[in-house]
Amino acid sequence: MQPSAVPELAHTHARPIHWVATATALAGVVALSSALGPDAATAAPTPGPQTRSAPAHIAPPDPAAVEFPLDCGPMKTVVKKKASGDLDGDGRPETVAVVHCDSPMGTPPDGVYVVTRAAGGTAPRVVATLADPGDRTNVDDFAVHDGAVTATLFGYSSADVPSCCPDVRERVKWRWENGAFVRSTPSGARSV
Repeated sequence: MQPSAVPELAHTHARPIHWVATATALAGVVALSSALGPDAATAAPTPGPQTRSAPAHIAPPDPAAVEFPLDCGPMKTVVKKKASGDLDGDGRPETVAVVHCDSPMGTPPDGVYVVTRAAGGTAPRVVATLADPGDRTNVDDFAVHDGAVTATLFGYSSADVPSCCPDVRERVKWRWENGAFVRSTPSGARSV
């Protein structure tokens, strides 16, 4: 038994008039929806986490005015990155600086330092070392946010790893707790 032939259905062959009708209908829907669209939103946004920020009239300390505890020999120190915020909740901003020696070759290790100024407006000074350049790390994705310092550290799994090729990546956070900066590592943030 041969299968019976299915008669051609008229709606399976689009003619130009069908495309014109479809385009006209679509244009009408778009025009109508813009005319009858919803009113502008009037609800207030949900407040997010509060950032402790220092009063606007207190300038953060300038790391360029500080001598960092970094032995660079005849080379100068370079402030690679900096960010400011009130880290200890005293209402005055601190500046966190990523610093290294200005080496003409290679990638020198970074140090991460907290710079502050006393309430009397004295000269800025280093009050904490968060990452020591002696640990042979380099800093990336550095920020100060909500009273914490975050960074990604690139380092080495052993002394045998060449300086060109760090093989350890670690996401770290420092927060002021009970009179000191405490370092933490979010779970799963270390990779080799």
